[in-house]
Amino acid sequence: MVKASTHYPVPCPRFAYARRVIEARHLRVLRAVAATGSFSAAGRELGCTQPAVSQQMKALEASVGTPLLVRSGREMRLTQAGESLVRHAAGILAGLTAAEEEVAAIAGLRAGRVRLVSFPSGSSTLVPTALAALRAAHPGTRVSLEEAEPPKSVELLREGDCDVALAFRYEGAAQDGEWDDLVVRPLLTDRLVGLVPERHRLARSGSVAIGELAAEPWIAGCPRCRGQLVEVCEGAGFTPRIDFATDDYPAVVGLVGAGLGVAVLPQLAVESVRPRGARMLTLEPAVRREIVALTLPDLAQVPAVAATLEQLARAAGR
Repeated sequence: MVKASTHYPVPCPRFAYARRVIEARHLRVLRAVAATGSFSAAGRELGCTQPAVSQQMKALEASVGTPLLVRSGREMRLTQAGESLVRHAAGILAGLTAAEEEVAAIAGLRAGRVRLVSFPSGSSTLVPTALAALRAAHPGTRVSLEEAEPPKSVELLREGDCDVALAFRYEGAAQDGEWDDLVVRPLLTDRLVGLVPERHRLARSGSVAIGELAAEPWIAGCPRCRGQLVEVCEGAGFTPRIDFATDDYPAVVGLVGAGLGVAVLPQLAVESVRPRGARMLTLEPAVRREIVALTLPDLAQVPAVAATLEQLARAAGR
């Protein structure tokens, strides 16, 4: 065992302006020298040569700017600086080992965390299937879920408050490069459908032109869908009379089923609710929205995020 020397050499001038960068490999060698008492014994323990140990100790002393070891007879003794560094090295190397193991677990999908934000109809249809498959394949990966409609969900992604955002945009709408800085994983195309009470005059027609519903009382969906609804209706020559406005899809379906009006909803939203008392009709002309998963370019390289995107795509494919 190396003992601390009572002799503290004056630092050599060549160390005065040395760059103070301590490498973990040098600390491991210093601990081996301290434990064995010599360069040759440390080399045998570490599986390297005595000159290699000597070179690494010279590099470490150059980094810290002061001698760490002095020779006393056949033994190497620690200086006060060397004793201090060895004392801290145990904690440093233990922390580094723990960090390496944690990073390896994340890289190997044995651990990791993904913060997912989704709009409601995606949360009830795509997300459960995707997350169940992700958990089965990688049980160490944890996913949290928060609901938000675009563009709020996209803002959360850009602000660093989530890792993956499930979002949508309507075909033909002005894009203005809104997602150009993001990684876009297309999932599916969702068509808007009409909902009428089952006793409605058009309930058995199978499809409906939106202009045929001009005189009906309307039940509106989410704010973004409502804006799209008004735009489509105005394109057909009328402004819908909205008697009920709610962001809750089951409430929309329930109100239609009760005979209180008609509605237009994304098909994905209707599939997440049992439309009792309501009939779903194909809407003409077709209005579609593109559903995608978004993430940041750097996050797309994170294994847990990449696996989440893959499972969302598979869920959409099913």
